[in-house]
Amino acid sequence: MSDPIAYVRERQRESLAELIDFLRIPSISTQPEQQAETAAAAQWLADKMKQAGLENVEIIPTPHHPLVYADWLHAGDAPTVLIYGHYDVQPAEPLDLWESPPFEPTVRDDYLYARGSSDDKGQVYIHVKAVEAILKCYGRLPVNVKFIVEGEEEIGGESLSHFIPQNKAKLAADVALVSDTAMVSAQQPAIVYGLRGLCYAFIDITGPKRDLHSGSFGGGINNPLNVLAHIIAKLKDEDGRILIPGFYDEVRPLTGQERHILAQFPLDEAAWLAETGAPEPWGEPEFTLVERLGARPTLDVHGIIGGYTGAGAKTVLPSKVHAKVSMRLVPDQDPEEIGRLLKAYIAELAPPSVTVEVTVGHGAPASITDFNIPAMQAAAQAYATAFGQEPVFMREGGSIPVVSAFQSDLGVETVLMGFGLPSDQIHAPNERFYLPNFYRGIETSIHFLQNLG
Repeated sequence: MSDPIAYVRERQRESLAELIDFLRIPSISTQPEQQAETAAAAQWLADKMKQAGLENVEIIPTPHHPLVYADWLHAGDAPTVLIYGHYDVQPAEPLDLWESPPFEPTVRDDYLYARGSSDDKGQVYIHVKAVEAILKCYGRLPVNVKFIVEGEEEIGGESLSHFIPQNKAKLAADVALVSDTAMVSAQQPAIVYGLRGLCYAFIDITGPKRDLHSGSFGGGINNPLNVLAHIIAKLKDEDGRILIPGFYDEVRPLTGQERHILAQFPLDEAAWLAETGAPEPWGEPEFTLVERLGARPTLDVHGIIGGYTGAGAKTVLPSKVHAKVSMRLVPDQDPEEIGRLLKAYIAELAPPSVTVEVTVGHGAPASITDFNIPAMQAAAQAYATAFGQEPVFMREGGSIPVVSAFQSDLGVETVLMGFGLPSDQIHAPNERFYLPNFYRGIETSIHFLQNLG
């Protein structure tokens, strides 16, 4: 076979069968009882990398779940591409909401339903198959390639975050390639050039030493739930502006060019509302919906725990209450500094009638890539060739911590070339991957490597 595109088209059924095998492995990184299965997913991937023709394939132990490394480095002075992905998946619960079992992959109407199908097993496997096609047809790649695939992305990526700065030579590259994002639609590809960062925090409030009867003690004891409600209410105003002093000091303003580019993003507001089920959009009125979703910082409460939440009534003043809060950050905001600002502000708000403790958990800085670099243009041309449609550029509201690590530790910019869809239901029941995107994704990856070489 002399044409990699023809090669992959003739082997679509084989590629699908392999992906189904990969998806059958319940590599749930957050569940200790699945540790052996997670290791099995790493071994499965390593075996397929060897079969594809990649070299120096390693399963690298870590304190948690292993990394998988592979390379092919015979393209001389051609660029080196570092391809990243993750083989771990989110828990599948609630299981009763799945139309088919999460680890029994099922094809319905051109979609492959399974946990991890879109996030991220299907997307990372695209690049393994692209490399295989080129090597089987030509015997060599147009560029040097390195793979690093982790098993802890869904739990923060701690092992990889330690591995990268300690293995700079091993991972040295000219550009990184990540497929863990979504296109606008099945017809409209998109290249993400910016990702928000993250600062996650926990608020713990203690009042009395034990739960108290509200009739006997109400009015004399400051209810920790009431205190928590007052604190949360003072973190943002009604239009979504964050009220923490100094929070916006380092926010990099949107340039006129960026606002123009983002204005071209084809967001169908009615369809977006239908997808979310919300009555109307909300947020900072001086910014567009597209800008709010990817280019502005946020603060959200994810859970409040405390008091009685069972059936019926119970009149209790709880001793302890908790809240989980995250802030999505934009370029130039430092997660550690934002954590300090949050703690200082809540300390000011806390009354002396309770004890308030704020613990800052995991975080990652935002990242942004110049959309004019050659690798970005190579990706745009690859999408246009495979999909027949020029991609749009966008900023993604979520976080992929490894992208900022590649920037800071390796000095490498990242091309985010995703093939998922907004309706893939990642992290939710009935996660799915649109199979035409899987097949065209392999072709896009082939064109990208050829364009870059």
